[in-house]
Amino acid sequence: MTFDPSAEFDPEEIEQEVDTTIEENEVVLFMKGTELMPQCGYSRKAVALIQQHREDVETVDVLEGIDHYREALARHSDRETIPQTFVDGEFVGGSDILEQLQERGELATTLNA
Repeated sequence: MTFDPSAEFDPEEIEQEVDTTIEENEVVLFMKGTELMPQCGYSRKAVALIQQHREDVETVDVLEGIDHYREALARHSDRETIPQTFVDGEFVGGSDILEQLQERGELATTLNA
């Protein structure tokens, strides 16, 4: 028998958390780990790019219930990859998209900075 940490989480509760977090925050980043301790390079890159333009970003650590978060996030973005950034309730993208926006000089505007 293998241990599944996401089994402890109720998928409906996670869906509600995702919906509420996206609705109630101007900028939200669903990531692996925390703002102070990202647990993957993509999450580290995403949070660093956002913090270049904004101090007030809501971050959600998805690691403990990652499979349920992937499913809940896919309802909003049609993607299951992590990290995912939302601004004003709209899906922007992961670290790759944030990096492209930064290179084009559009990230600050996209983040309402």
